[in-house]
Amino acid sequence: MAVKIRLARGGRKKRPFYRIVVANSEAPRDGRFIERIGTYNPLPLSAEVQIDPERLQYWLQQGATPTDTVRNLIAKHGAQADS
Repeated sequence: MAVKIRLARGGRKKRPFYRIVVANSEAPRDGRFIERIGTYNPLPLSAEVQIDPERLQYWLQQGATPTDTVRNLIAKHGAQADS
């Protein structure tokens, strides 16, 4: 079972809001997930990103791999990721 840290889309049409989740790589994008570790709102002028650094670090140590988008969000918004 490969575990990924990725975005799950929420919100309505033309108003996206994303949850940063830990999920099995075979699960649907907006479907089943293991844990929600943060949120991402791209609509404000400066995008709002909230990530629980302790849970992020835990999942990275367990071998979860972030997607490219999540890796960029982590790097851009200051959460520490050793991947």
